[in-house]
Amino acid sequence: MTNSPFLAPASASGGIDLDSVLGSLLLVTVLGQEHGVQTVHGPADPIRANVAVLDGDHKGEEHEDVLLFPRVLISQLRPRVGGNVLGRLEKGTARTGQSAPWILAEATEADVAIGTAYLAGKVSTPASANTAPF
Repeated sequence: MTNSPFLAPASASGGIDLDSVLGSLLLVTVLGQEHGVQTVHGPADPIRANVAVLDGDHKGEEHEDVLLFPRVLISQLRPRVGGNVLGRLEKGTARTGQSAPWILAEATEADVAIGTAYLAGKVSTPASANTAPF
């Protein structure tokens, strides 16, 4: 059925391993914020997002509908719900007795060129390329 109007189900997302993409340029499409998600550390308010890795060892990976729990990332992404955030994943400075926080560093001009090219490639892809027979 090559003319199906339906999309194939997405692959199950196991989330994103932030350690594996440390230093990579990420395009984060901020879908929203969840509230009261139960974790082993108690309730949390993670960001729901799609994350594309634009360079590094995991270049080309796309992680759909993931929850991001790191607090500093949440604070950076919460005001950007509905938008695309481009940044390089880094570790900030650790406070005494705590782990260094995950942060998105501001994109350079070279990074913006990579992000723009990525988005242009995504936009120019015909919708039919996203369909697959069942």
